[in-house]
Amino acid sequence: MSKARVAVLKVVTKELSVTAAAAHYGYSRQHLHRLLARYRESGLDAVDPQSRRPHFNPRATSSEVRELIVELRLQLLRDGLDAGPVTIAWHLTEQGHRAPSTSTIRRTLTNAGLIDPEPRKRPRSSYHRFQASQPNECWQSDFTHWHLADGTDIEILNWLDDHSRYLIRCTAHPRVTGDIVVTEFLTACHEHGQPASTLTDNGRVYTARFGGGKNAYEYLLAILGITQKNGHPGHPQTQGKIERFHQTQKQWLAQQPPTHTVAQLQHQLDRYRSIYNEQRPHRALDRTTPAKTYTALPKATPARGDGAIGHHRLRYDHVDVWGKVSFRRAGRMHHLGVGYTHRGTRILAIADDTTVTVIHLETSEILSTHTIEPDKTYWRNTQRAPGRWPGAL
Repeated sequence: MSKARVAVLKVVTKELSVTAAAAHYGYSRQHLHRLLARYRESGLDAVDPQSRRPHFNPRATSSEVRELIVELRLQLLRDGLDAGPVTIAWHLTEQGHRAPSTSTIRRTLTNAGLIDPEPRKRPRSSYHRFQASQPNECWQSDFTHWHLADGTDIEILNWLDDHSRYLIRCTAHPRVTGDIVVTEFLTACHEHGQPASTLTDNGRVYTARFGGGKNAYEYLLAILGITQKNGHPGHPQTQGKIERFHQTQKQWLAQQPPTHTVAQLQHQLDRYRSIYNEQRPHRALDRTTPAKTYTALPKATPARGDGAIGHHRLRYDHVDVWGKVSFRRAGRMHHLGVGYTHRGTRILAIADDTTVTVIHLETSEILSTHTIEPDKTYWRNTQRAPGRWPGAL
């Protein structure tokens, strides 16, 4: 029995006076008189503490909104998308509803049994993040693994804008090679302009610096004047945005029907790219979409040039016994005069709209440069003296 009930009964049965009961049980005389009035009006149950909650709250979340919160949570989870309180609030606003606070949404989901308690996480304020200040200031790239329905391992190559988290390009391949990286990068540049820099790990498709040379991707970036940045070995946090993106991408793919071919997987990735860029609010972007953020500011360009990109072609070959390299262009075979002293040398030929540059793969030395003359079969070396490629080791 509560202390209030005991005090009231002591007075009612005349065992104690109001003054004595108030002093003994720690009440003021005024409060004990209020308890006695409640008892005479409504009985002993009315003596217990009463809720101060108002009978009606005009600002309370309606049952319609609470049901919609639950429906959105379930639908977003089925779609493999983020379904947290902040995202749900964004979707409510997009649908024309007045979104309650995120704490109310979280409480609604908890009451519905849709949130599992998790251990406390490190506060976001403790993280120190770098973010490019303009679109195309930096592109992050990496590839991740996915499996077809029969267990075949497929590699997905992604290019992500650091400033806006805009998914520049996303393609599936049986295996990502250096040539594929170059081809997809050039395609992305044709569609979105050149980035001022790129950030990748130290995989061989991105850099050969630990092997004592350069690969085609590195040569291409040097041609275009694009700064190449690589993370420290064993420290994937440097490429944190693309690493975190892979989790989001795989979460969505896991909710889709299994695919049996690379083409089917690519179709899913094309659909995901549209959803991710244009329909999914991003927490790091203050709940705006990557597409809106990517187009909100002028794009950065490489330190050299204006960001425009022409046609580029890369070809590996050996200098023949006559000191020449064959090069096909527009269905016609041409011959590049590299030099008799370089016969047998493994080279990389990089062609743009006007020039072909021949580079020694082992030393990074420019062996020859050739002006493209479509009406001539033989293209002579216009370089007067051997040189070194910009940034060569």
